[in-house]
Order: sequence, then structure tokens, then C-alpha cells
Amino acid sequence: MPEVIDHRGGVWSIAVPIPDNPLGHTLVHLLETDRGPVLIDTGWDDPESWDTLVAGLAACGTAVGELHGVLVTHHHPDHHGLSARVRAESGAWIAMHAADTEVVRRTREAEPGHWLTYLIGKLTAAGAPEEHLAPLRQARAEGRARELPENRPALPDREIVPGELLDLAGRRLRAVWTPGHTPGHVCLHLEEAHPAARPGNGRLFSGDHLLPGISPHVGLYEDPDDATVTDPLGDYLDSLERIGRLGVAEVLPAHQHAFTGAAERVAELLAHHEERLGGLRALLSTPRTPWQLAEAMEWNRPWERIPYGSRTIALSEAEAHLRRLVKRGLAEPVPGSDPVAYVAV
Repeated sequence: MPEVIDHRGGVWSIAVPIPDNPLGHTLVHLLETDRGPVLIDTGWDDPESWDTLVAGLAACGTAVGELHGVLVTHHHPDHHGLSARVRAESGAWIAMHAADTEVVRRTREAEPGHWLTYLIGKLTAAGAPEEHLAPLRQARAEGRARELPENRPALPDREIVPGELLDLAGRRLRAVWTPGHTPGHVCLHLEEAHPAARPGNGRLFSGDHLLPGISPHVGLYEDPDDATVTDPLGDYLDSLERIGRLGVAEVLPAHQHAFTGAAERVAELLAHHEERLGGLRALLSTPRTPWQLAEAMEWNRPWERIPYGSRTIALSEAEAHLRRLVKRGLAEPVPGSDPVAYVAV
């Protein structure tokens, strides 16, 4: 039986498994409306995940065919993966922030090999060693595309507009744009009294933005066709402060468990990233490339035990922190270095 929790007030969560992932599951939330139930995220596109979602909906007293819509907090596959199948089975609309919809569109339309060419160039510029680049060069030479056409994510048909109340009959659900984890991540603020009469300003569906015991990954926003220098960590820290000011009674995240004390958790995360930035600045007392910086950083396991694909993700996080240091005037590139190294100032 799926793990289903009745959060009262017409809100449930269903733990939908993520295959071979230490997170274990995505908490897909079900929200009753006067026009029919609406999902907040859908879970990973996998047969076991689908079966769990279907069984979970039944435990909540509904079915896929009765769903009215899907609100996607962000485009990652453990949140958006089953959206296409839900829409095909129910006719439900899918809504997402425009910035993440653009990511989905770009992914669907990308030519085979385009992403690999971009990634190889990016990793080379960051100082990645040849043993890390070699598998990507081989994949490009063999013509392997990033995604198979049948696995391309669903293109949303509605836009989640920041600051607006969503068109959900009988509910007050407001979109809060919280970029950082992705450029179009949104939290959804249920501006209704807590069913247990807890003090505070309603409840927050926080996606991956605010989690009780995890700091979400914040890496670079990747667009092979856009050279704009973004600051994802700066976006994330600003977004955290915005969420902290809401004063919500309870947070319903997409991983782990529901929790209270949102403002305190925000403060913990802000302090965590400040400490991390300070540690990186200390590492940059010696010039390092982004790859060398990632190797020297503290992770949840030693660098040599981090899987191949996860090293690229770790590098992206290191680069996001590095950009924040540069923007604050605390680090700068070393003139003439190739690949570019950075040093603290």
C-alpha cells in the first residue's frame, strides 16, 4: 500500500518512489477544489511510480480520470515526470512557471548531440580532466542523444504567474516565484486557515525550495544558446528570505516530511550557505579552477566515491557558489589562466 497522509482541509500527500535514488520518494500532494482534485507535482516516470500514484489517489478517494489539473513546482523529472501520462489519462491541464516551461521546450526541441557538445565545452573550460571528458566524447561520436523522443517531458499548457492567485475554484492558492533550484521553481501558498488552527499564515507547498533536513542542489542554469551570466545561488538566497517572511503555519515539502518553523529553517539555510561561501573563499587562497574547487569542497562523501554523473552536478554547484563570491567581490579570475582559475580577494 502506498504511504498516504491526510493533512486535512482537502489536502493529502502520496509518497511516489524515485527509482535508485537516495531521496526515496517524491511527496505528490493532492488538493481538492470545487472543479475536481488537482495534483501538485506527479512523480518520476516509471511503472512502479505510476502504480503507486494510482493506488494513492484511490486511497484518497479519487482516481486519475477525475483529476482537474497538475501544478508543477519545477521541471525536474521526479516532479514533472508523470505529468504527460496524467494528462493523457484524465485530460487535466498542466501548469508551470514560464522559465521552467522554456527549459522543457528547449529539452524537447534540442538536436541530438547539441547538449553533449555544450557540456564538453563547459567542462573543459572548468578544468575537468580528460578521463571525465572521454565518455562524453565517445557518446557524441556514437551519436547518442541526451534523451529518447518517447521520454521527452510534457509541455505545459498553462502558466503559473508569480504573485497571482491560481484559478482553483473554492481555494486560495497563490504562486510564489522561488528561483534557485531551477530558474522557474515556484512555491504555492495556501492562504487558508490551518485545519488544526495552528497560528500562522496558512500552509506552503514548498517543492524542493524549503526542505526540513536537506539543502537542495543549487547549480548553474544551463542553456547552450544563452551566454547570460546568471547567479542561481543569489536567486536562491533572495527567494529563501521571501519565503521566510510569509510566516506560514506549516510547510508541505516534496521530500522528507511536513514541518513547522519555516522562518527558523530559512535562517538555518541562509547560515549554511554563508558558512559554505566562507569555506570556499578560504580554499581560494590558492588559485583553483572550478573543477579543482569542487574536488576540494566538502560533500556527503569523499570526492573519489562520488559517482561519475554526480561529479558534473557537484561542479555545477561549486560554480554557482563561485559566481556568488565573484559577484560579491570576494573572488576574481586569475588573468591569463587557461582553464580559468579563481583566487580570493
